[in-house]
Amino acid sequence: MFQDIAIEKLMSSYNKKEITLIDVRSPSEFKDSTIPGSLNIPLFNDEERAEVGTLYKQQSVEAAKERGLEIVSAKLPAFIKEFSKIAGPKAVFCWRGGMRSKTTATVLDLMGIRAYRLQGGFRVYRQWIVKNLEEMEFAPKACVLHGNTGTGKTLILQELAKQGFPVLDLEQLAGHRGSIFGEIGLQPNNQKMFESLLFHHLFALKDTSFVLMEAESKRIGKVVLPGFVTDKKQQGLHIFLDMPIEERVNHILEDYLPWEHHEECLAAFQKIKRRIHTPLAAQIEHDLSEGNYHSAVRLLLEHYYDPRYEHHDVEYPEDQRLTLKVNNIAEAIDQIKEILQKRKPVHQVL
Repeated sequence: MFQDIAIEKLMSSYNKKEITLIDVRSPSEFKDSTIPGSLNIPLFNDEERAEVGTLYKQQSVEAAKERGLEIVSAKLPAFIKEFSKIAGPKAVFCWRGGMRSKTTATVLDLMGIRAYRLQGGFRVYRQWIVKNLEEMEFAPKACVLHGNTGTGKTLILQELAKQGFPVLDLEQLAGHRGSIFGEIGLQPNNQKMFESLLFHHLFALKDTSFVLMEAESKRIGKVVLPGFVTDKKQQGLHIFLDMPIEERVNHILEDYLPWEHHEECLAAFQKIKRRIHTPLAAQIEHDLSEGNYHSAVRLLLEHYYDPRYEHHDVEYPEDQRLTLKVNNIAEAIDQIKEILQKRKPVHQVL
């Protein structure tokens, strides 16, 4: 007979990478939010889940069980085969730790494949995440990157992460770049998925002396940062990057690939069009419509984004901020690495 496993014990094995988690909920449930790193082997697809759910509500529990059994019986060989491909300890979960995960764990056990069932299912995991985020005490200090739009802050973080520096990439966790155009070409996460990713990432960084992060507002796309993260940012060392506008335009074009997302760019611009002086707004819209993306981006930077960013540095005490004048991302990375090695938060322009 299969064994139930409590969330605390499961997460201990998860953090040590000792177990494979398998979400047996439908693809749409999995897409909405899951335990990060889980595999999706659904017992029912979305249509089957809807059919069984309708029977449960409109007819009876027995009618739903009978139809569920018919559906599962037909797909059982392929279902078992998927699990047999996965080596090592396994744990399955559904929404409440109910029939779907119980059926899966029971069938696997009968076939000689050992799998735990998460007690309480994904709902208990979600409660565990919320509780742990509320109670979290995150000790590392923050080194916060600032800079006008297009400075390449995310690219800098990604490169420093590759080099082994502790990085908290909030935009990556949110699946959003944090601006009106920030969703283009990405798949944004909802609050539930963001919080799961954030907690596990913070847990992995908890023993470092500092973390690198970007200066984000409290909201990134569809998600809201926990208060302790914004407080940590406020109290950190703030590094302001000053980079030529032409370099920034090129970064934006390389990142957003507007020629591949033409209609999305036009739709996003409509949300801010009224905030820009009418003749300039008309020119930007014309450039976007005609595919003159370089001109459109430069105008947006000069007349919309850069003015909104002015004087941000004065929000922080002098002993918490410094400015780096750089020509490109490579120079920024070299200078940031020097600062991290020295960790002397003095205000100066280099």
